Amino acid sequence: MLGDKVLYIKNLGNCPPAYLNDPARRDFYEIVWLRNEDALHVPQHDFQTFKGDWIYLIPPYRVHQLNKAGKNGVLISFKQDLLEGDLKEFLLDVFRMFNIQGEFSCLQVNEETSKGLMDVYQLLEEEYKKETVSLIMLKALLKVFLLKLIQLKEEHFTLQDINEKRVYEFMLLLEMNYQEERNTDFYAGKLGISAKRLNQILKEKLDKTGVQIIHDRLILEAKRQIIHSENTIKEIAYNLNFKDHSYFSRFFKLHAGVTPLEFQKKVREHVISHDNTLYN
Repeated sequence: MLGDKVLYIKNLGNCPPAYLNDPARRDFYEIVWLRNEDALHVPQHDFQTFKGDWIYLIPPYRVHQLNKAGKNGVLISFKQDLLEGDLKEFLLDVFRMFNIQGEFSCLQVNEETSKGLMDVYQLLEEEYKKETVSLIMLKALLKVFLLKLIQLKEEHFTLQDINEKRVYEFMLLLEMNYQEERNTDFYAGKLGISAKRLNQILKEKLDKTGVQIIHDRLILEAKRQIIHSENTIKEIAYNLNFKDHSYFSRFFKLHAGVTPLEFQKKVREHVISHDNTLYN
């Protein structure tokens, strides 16, 4: 369905199963904008209300089957390719906003901000539906929409500096290498700094060491495969380069608090009760 698309826009109410089941979807950033709806997760204390406009930002490789039944809102999916050529600082903001370390990032949108976003979205949707689409126009409108989201979350951002860019470069390296390279020395070498300095930077910016972040990424992929593949736990362990199945189970329990089999059971129960796989 997605084929060679770099952008996909749809109302949540009629989002086809073919999109949700498309393997290519794992390469897309997803913006799920619920309008005047209850949150799909349990909001933390910093949210004012449970019902309203919620924007879920889901980075690539986090293929959640969100329950669309009866939901009012829109879906915007795009490949990073669509943003190539933009300023590195902008790409960094987008990368961070989607919270590459977690399953999703969520923003609650007030009425004024929602109106501004809708003005841009309508222009984006109008261009997207044209018989002859201008990729330049789509890219420009998507960038404006993303900039508005970045403004919304800017209180969570710090001023960009050389260490922010090192974090960005580390995270990109991690995505390409985490299954094979699990030692901070490898990433530090690629960045041209010492492992000690890299750990200092990561601790300052993300409050975690390099090894903790690498382990988090492994657990995230393990969870994704448990949720979205038909592989056995043993096969998943092998896919992630754990040669010993029992060691993988101990590693998973240490970091996730439950064994892979217990996690699989909890997810299945969650799917039955919530009709979606937005399980963290």
